[in-house]
Amino acid sequence: MRIGDCKAAERQIAIRSTQLAICNSQLATMKIAWFGHVASARGNGLVTYSREMITGLRQRGQHVKFFYHISRERGIEHPDPHSIRLGSFDLLNRAMLSSPKAREIIEETFARERIAVAHISLSFSQLDFSLPDLCHAIGIPAIATLHFPYGPPKTFWGSGARMLYRIYSGSLKNYDAVIVFSEAQRALLVDYGVPRKRVRVIPNGIDVATYSPGNSDFKKQIGANTLVAYIGRVDAEKNVGDLLKAFCNLDVPDDHKLVVVGNGTELKRLRRKYADDPRVILAGYIGDPRERIRIYRAADIFVLPSTVEGLSLAMLEAMATGNAVIATDVGADAEALRGAGIVIDLADLEEQLPLALRTLIEFPDFRRDLAARARHRAVVDYSLETNIDRVLELYRELTNDK
Repeated sequence: MRIGDCKAAERQIAIRSTQLAICNSQLATMKIAWFGHVASARGNGLVTYSREMITGLRQRGQHVKFFYHISRERGIEHPDPHSIRLGSFDLLNRAMLSSPKAREIIEETFARERIAVAHISLSFSQLDFSLPDLCHAIGIPAIATLHFPYGPPKTFWGSGARMLYRIYSGSLKNYDAVIVFSEAQRALLVDYGVPRKRVRVIPNGIDVATYSPGNSDFKKQIGANTLVAYIGRVDAEKNVGDLLKAFCNLDVPDDHKLVVVGNGTELKRLRRKYADDPRVILAGYIGDPRERIRIYRAADIFVLPSTVEGLSLAMLEAMATGNAVIATDVGADAEALRGAGIVIDLADLEEQLPLALRTLIEFPDFRRDLAARARHRAVVDYSLETNIDRVLELYRELTNDK
């Protein structure tokens, strides 16, 4: 992959974005109700999706009313003046149960603001099941983005994810459109009875200008010659323990480092286990995106060994920042990465992960080639600009049909 090819693709994206911005400015402004997620103590892709989509829609001149829950951030109000907090109750450390007054607040806001379309980033709350009826009662379309992960059906996590898809499929039939991230995800929903024409494949997107290759002093700070990174939740289904085991068993020198950024149920256990290994850095949650970008830019290799995924924003960010990426064949990750990184079989994780790591560590030219391919793939197929434009086109299609 030549650098010139990637730069040409980036120029084409910029030209198209400018053309679409001019086109969008000439079209009527819509009033959009967005139901989503705010920053939390742990942070995740749902938070990023809501934040970046709302910002992008507003930059295109759209009026967005943001409905959100706030439970883990008790006492912290969202700074957005166009946001509406809905009371909620914690359920398993998630804001899943909206207060009884939530529906009344939503109906009053829709009427007062003359909302044209509602977009729900699932899972939001138990309102996921009733919002389509509420919207249709006042004559506006309801759109859902489905973030649920999926993986091989014979695994514990994969079978659990499919059960969640089955439970939600009855409600998803009532939405005017359901946004998913891959054709495999669409096929799963269609198999569970959601009409194919309502399931739209619009992959996650990332800001390829912000997440781009660049200089970083992070390696110098930690004394690393070669750096492997993982950024995401440190929970059982993410298999971070398998990554640590595979890396440490390679018996690489101390200037080869593995940094894990993220919080979760497995973090304390893994910190105890690897406390004495100078090659391992378990950094915990890092909320500042500038610091995460500094780590991405320093990393040579990014690894995502999950058992289930939707379409990982962290993986796309790593690709856009110019990392050579290793990921398991789950969710939509393999569809995004294949041909631009190393995709490994989850069933053979114990053998394939250390082999993939050793290959990228020992063959830097191959590593750099994959990094260039990953950047090119992110720019061409997973740009946030393109993602937002396609969502806007969907809004206009549905509102014109009304």
